[in-house]
Amino acid sequence: MTSYILRRIGVSILIILAASFLMYTLVALARDPLEDLRTSSQANKEMLIAQRIQWLGLDDPIPVRWLNWVGGAVQCVAPGLLACDLGVTISNQSVAVLLGRAMGSTLQLVTAATILAIILGIMVGIISALRQYSAVDYTFTFVSFFLYSLPSFLMAVVLKVFLAIGFNNWLQAGPFISWPVIIIGALVAGLFWQAIIGGKRQRRLTVFVASTLVTGAMLYGMGVTQWFMNPGLGPILAPLLIAAIGAGMVMLIAGSRANYAWKTAGVTAGILIVAYFVLMPILPSVTGIGVVGIAVGLGVVGGVVGYLLGEHDRGQAARIGVLTALLGYGVILLDQFMTRWPEYVSLSRGRPIATVGSSTPNLQGDFWIHGIDTFTHLLLPTISLMLISFAGYTRYARGGMLETLNQDYIRTARAKGLPERTVVVRHAFRNSLIPITTIVAADVGAILGGAIITERIFAFSGMGALFSKGLDESDPNPVMAYFLIIAIFAILFNFLADLAYSALDPRVRAK
Repeated sequence: MTSYILRRIGVSILIILAASFLMYTLVALARDPLEDLRTSSQANKEMLIAQRIQWLGLDDPIPVRWLNWVGGAVQCVAPGLLACDLGVTISNQSVAVLLGRAMGSTLQLVTAATILAIILGIMVGIISALRQYSAVDYTFTFVSFFLYSLPSFLMAVVLKVFLAIGFNNWLQAGPFISWPVIIIGALVAGLFWQAIIGGKRQRRLTVFVASTLVTGAMLYGMGVTQWFMNPGLGPILAPLLIAAIGAGMVMLIAGSRANYAWKTAGVTAGILIVAYFVLMPILPSVTGIGVVGIAVGLGVVGGVVGYLLGEHDRGQAARIGVLTALLGYGVILLDQFMTRWPEYVSLSRGRPIATVGSSTPNLQGDFWIHGIDTFTHLLLPTISLMLISFAGYTRYARGGMLETLNQDYIRTARAKGLPERTVVVRHAFRNSLIPITTIVAADVGAILGGAIITERIFAFSGMGALFSKGLDESDPNPVMAYFLIIAIFAILFNFLADLAYSALDPRVRAK
């Protein structure tokens, strides 16, 4: 394994060097970086030209300039020993400083979009496979191909016009939900949940009626109480959601007959419900480090509870405890953010969903206000990037699950009398993820590339803007900084995908 890793690292370095030389040469030859100065009428034009030649090393041949750039980029590998030097722009700004500012925004955007696309895509793909050739399968297939065919710029524009501007206008006019919207929304929810849960006709009818009535009542209550102006879960709904999360983890991971799992989830959910009432008065004064620290503490508590009550399957019980604790803590944080929503709406002058930028300039507020501000600015570009990747993950997850369910060992597990949940979750799910690892590795680079267009539409100050500006000005250093990050991420994730094969399928071993 060690020799395999070393070989892959060596090959990756050679690929980066060759590709960087090609990219540097193409950008350097694309346009004259002195064009704007040559046509200038300024009196000190010659001095400005000489300065730019000195800054960018234009007197040297392109291979020499590339070698100088490589020498500076190599220093970034050991920042504790040497200073990271990625050159300067045509205006003599440090590219390393600009990249540091832009990279945080882009990685935040891409990370959120990738994680959401993977989770939602796998969930929808598995549900579609389990309901093969049903109405829900056809619906998900149609939606997946429709989203996959949309270009990223069109998706971004549609979201910007209809979701952001439309929602802000609706909020300013008074968030009233009309009866036609309530009826249509309730019927759509009823059809969706009866298709997802499935079963015999009577069961589907019961689910349809129940979900339709519940959804209609929720929409009516949100409209009457102006919930969108003053949202919140409150001391009734939040504990119910925490208990529902615990029950869901048991049903998903262990099954309804696992008493030890019910004990673990019940005790953990009880601790989280108590923590909700204890933390709500304290959380307004807690900052980011405190929020993370509480999450780690509750996760450890959930794991310990699962280990102590796990009986013959302590590992599975510990997973249930940790997931219940972390997701339940997410409910507590969500409620806290909701309680600060009216204040943020007031600060944003009644238009909270942002259409441009990565943050609100000169925003006054604490950790929670800035957290909401980050969410509202990331919402549209994240959805735009997520939906396109989500379509691909859905199709591959469906195909992988269907292929796995037709394997001999799955038929053997069913013949032994194992419950269908156990067959799907414990035997089929893990092996169906093997194709997804390849898609994730390739999709990271694609999402970063698509982020250039998305950032431009939403005026997002990230690496895409740095790349576009460098390309327009024929400035190789900013373009190469963007290329370096893309190349490192693409090679790293492909390398991790190869290693993930061994973890997901013991039959795959690196020789």
